[in-house]
Amino acid sequence: MKSNSELQQDVEEAIRWEPAMHDSEIGVTVEDGVVTLSGTVNSYCKKLNAENAAKKVMGVKAIIEEITIDYGTSFVRNDTEIATDVSNTWKNNRDVPKNNLKVIVEDGWVRLEGDIDWKYQEDSFRDSINRVIGVKGVISLIKIKPTSTKVLEKTEVENALRRNWAINSKDVVVQVNRNMLKLTGLVNSLYQKEDATRLAWNAPGVIFVKNDLEIIY
Repeated sequence: MKSNSELQQDVEEAIRWEPAMHDSEIGVTVEDGVVTLSGTVNSYCKKLNAENAAKKVMGVKAIIEEITIDYGTSFVRNDTEIATDVSNTWKNNRDVPKNNLKVIVEDGWVRLEGDIDWKYQEDSFRDSINRVIGVKGVISLIKIKPTSTKVLEKTEVENALRRNWAINSKDVVVQVNRNMLKLTGLVNSLYQKEDATRLAWNAPGVIFVKNDLEIIY
């Protein structure tokens, strides 16, 4: 097991290794596998890059994010300008349905509302918003309401986990209750835990995934 100082060093190096983060000042503190990130970056995308880099480090159990965004005076934008750019990314994203969704921007925060068929559509929409200048954060209130009538199959989810080289599927238990999935068992990193959730959401007909996987290392 890594000490707090060893894990802190690994996270700091992982963040610095990201090309876009070389000039960013991110503070890292660690307490029993819980990593706190602090500092200031000049875009929402860099904030996410720091979080994602930390998640992939072995030994990280959870992340507390206290990073602030300062776009500087050159990139001050009002909510109308941000909303316009978000709408344009929506129009150009083929994965995202054009009906049943609503975008609300308030003080740089983007709120998403509505219903969609698949979780990946929400993820794709959020990814396209991340690079919009002026965005401070994204709050998703989107609900997954699949139109597929296919019965959720436990074996399909288990096979998807088995195909993933990063996850030891023998240590993961899949439980199905109608259109809801629950994952329990063991993984070796926060990244693996989140990847298991992503794979579970790919199952046709799923409307909710509860991830109770425990991180060990």
